[in-house]
Amino acid sequence: MTDDNLATDGGLSEEAQRALDEIEEKNVDFLRLQFTDILGTVKNVSIPAEQAEKAFTEGIYFDGSSIEGFVRIQESDMRLKPDPETFAILPWRNTDEHASARLICDVINTSTGEPFEGDPRYILKQALDRAEEMGFTVNAAPEPEFFLFEEDEDGRATTKTNDAGGYFDLAPKDLASDVRRDIIYGLEDMGFDIEASHHEVAQGQHEINFTYDDALTTADNVGTFRTVVRAIAAQHDLHATFMPKPIARINGSGMHTHISLFTEDGENAFHDDDDEFNLSESAKQFTAGILEHAPAITAITNPTVNSYKRLVPGYEAPVYVAWSDRNRSALIRKPAARVPAASRIEARFPDPSCNPYLAFAALIHAGLDGIEQGLECPDPVRENIYDFDEDKREEYGIETLPTNLGEAVDALEADEAIYSALGPHIGPKFVEAKKAEFQEYLVEVSQWELDQYLETF
Repeated sequence: MTDDNLATDGGLSEEAQRALDEIEEKNVDFLRLQFTDILGTVKNVSIPAEQAEKAFTEGIYFDGSSIEGFVRIQESDMRLKPDPETFAILPWRNTDEHASARLICDVINTSTGEPFEGDPRYILKQALDRAEEMGFTVNAAPEPEFFLFEEDEDGRATTKTNDAGGYFDLAPKDLASDVRRDIIYGLEDMGFDIEASHHEVAQGQHEINFTYDDALTTADNVGTFRTVVRAIAAQHDLHATFMPKPIARINGSGMHTHISLFTEDGENAFHDDDDEFNLSESAKQFTAGILEHAPAITAITNPTVNSYKRLVPGYEAPVYVAWSDRNRSALIRKPAARVPAASRIEARFPDPSCNPYLAFAALIHAGLDGIEQGLECPDPVRENIYDFDEDKREEYGIETLPTNLGEAVDALEADEAIYSALGPHIGPKFVEAKKAEFQEYLVEVSQWELDQYLETF
């Protein structure tokens, strides 16, 4: 794999030179070189702006042994290779005299000079390479939801919301509309094209939608989105969380993800005018692939113990392995499209605690596997599956997602197509981390158990 940041003669690429020019023009004094660990946490190495050219031409070295799931101590030297197309000024660190900026980086194995197999961004690039070999590019558009909570006197997060709003409510019930406005301004400053924002169903819950892009850019944007939301919420003395289910018995936060494939000539490979649902055969096979591998994918798209507190019937989160063109109770929905280019499918089960690079990679590999195998897509379920009893679900052949993280990880290990898509480094490390998380959860005693049993027995 060549270094796209460098020109063939070893000089700077046009994109890198543009970034250097903007660094000088905007008086940037520090650069945050960002990358993501296996669990999806954004990490960064801060360097003075004077080191920017060196970062583009040589990379910046760091100790990978301190990063979750990266490398062993005896092979700890890693190198960050900034992607100049991800250069952006940090709006909450910008003043008239000085500014800070970020660059998203790929991680390079210093011993081989090749991309590090433990870098989640590289895993997504491999999925996109597979799609390209099949003649497709991949577009994605996520809808990450989040909660805004008040902080206590020590600045720690509570679960007390600062509004009483509901779905699409306006002020005065939606007291966080000003916060969302500032978040949107910050996102736009970093290059986002915002489509809409609104209060979600639960009190304190919000959604801001940004336009689709290629899957790699979109995964980068998810990490940026979470960072911007948290930083600007903190300026309002609020804590933003992407925890899937922070409050019991109300709706949790999802990250519905829209996906479409395009051909080399720019046509939407998912659209077919002659089909009843305007879906091509490739789209149906792609959908069938996701349905086939859904239990394993869930370990990646819903990667925490808390994720499965959201994936329960009755709170608008999908738990049934089916697709529909009409209702939102199915795992996958075919949204209405005004024009052929907008034809897509919507995976409704991911949540915003996931690592977006790994989540998108898993969804893409599953869909491409469906195309390669020529899987037959089942008929859509147009009734509300939440109203089905067990006998009716069995009649329709509808299975249920794993009910907890342990089941999901077992399904991932058993699914060779999805497990291998994570690569020989991330696959075992991810499973090891998630098994440990689930085992730790199993030995804990919750407040509910104490309330229920302590004085009863």
